[in-house]
Amino acid sequence: MKPNLQILEQMFKNYLVSELTSSPNTVDAYSRDVHRFNTFLEGKGINSPDEVTPGIASGYIRYLLQLGLSPRSVARNISSLRTFWSFLITNNYAQKDPFEGLELPKTAKNLPDVLSVEEVERMLEAVRIDSPLGLRDRALLEFMYATGARVSEVINVKISDLHTDVGFVRFIGKGDKERLVPIAESAIYWVQRYLRDGRPALAKPSSGGYIFLNNRGGKLSRMGIWKIVRRWTEHAGIKKPVHPHTLRHSFATHLLEGGADIRAVQQMLGHESIATTQIYTNVSKEWIYEIYHKYHPRK
Repeated sequence: MKPNLQILEQMFKNYLVSELTSSPNTVDAYSRDVHRFNTFLEGKGINSPDEVTPGIASGYIRYLLQLGLSPRSVARNISSLRTFWSFLITNNYAQKDPFEGLELPKTAKNLPDVLSVEEVERMLEAVRIDSPLGLRDRALLEFMYATGARVSEVINVKISDLHTDVGFVRFIGKGDKERLVPIAESAIYWVQRYLRDGRPALAKPSSGGYIFLNNRGGKLSRMGIWKIVRRWTEHAGIKKPVHPHTLRHSFATHLLEGGADIRAVQQMLGHESIATTQIYTNVSKEWIYEIYHKYHPRK
């Protein structure tokens, strides 16, 4: 007798942790998506994978849209369920993926928000550097723009990860993958100045070697970084919505606009697929289009 869907759900979660060594966030996301679908099936009296037909799968897509999920969120849910069904088929708990070949709602390609080079300069120059926290903020913003690091990577970067003698910083990214990213001399200057003149005033015995500390000596949180970015963009008079990831977007876009090879940018961002990096080429194309129509003699 085959296990029911509730047991298979738990087996799949164990598989994600033990076999795929997925991160806790990934495990939670997949588990949430599978549990929601199983609850949907329970309401229809279905408790076996082989009872799930393409018609039921299609109805679930409509159900998610009726809940108000965006096409992008629906696509992510179905991607989770296809991974679940791949697990079931591999282990002979199901014969066929009911989602295979189903048409998903079209997702709009949202171009990432970016700052211009001039706006980045304004934000950096707006930071008041007359205190340890001010030095930290300037070093933090310089560091984020110079490396294109994710917020999670910035939070966890340690002094031992910084190799200023060769101009690189070491990050542990998604899936615990390590990468080395170049860091600009201007960012090195401000980070070293903060480490010398700012961090010692913030550090505690429990600080653990993290570079960027809060006013209690602990490592900065996501919310802490978000508040720092918001504070100094407002001081700079930048009206567009700016969040920490905007600096990552700006890093990638400015490199590509300057002629950088897309595969090099992919490596620096830590993207698994170059398709993820290519969204920044769309931003750059918009910039090229504006330049063309601004300066071409035939308007």
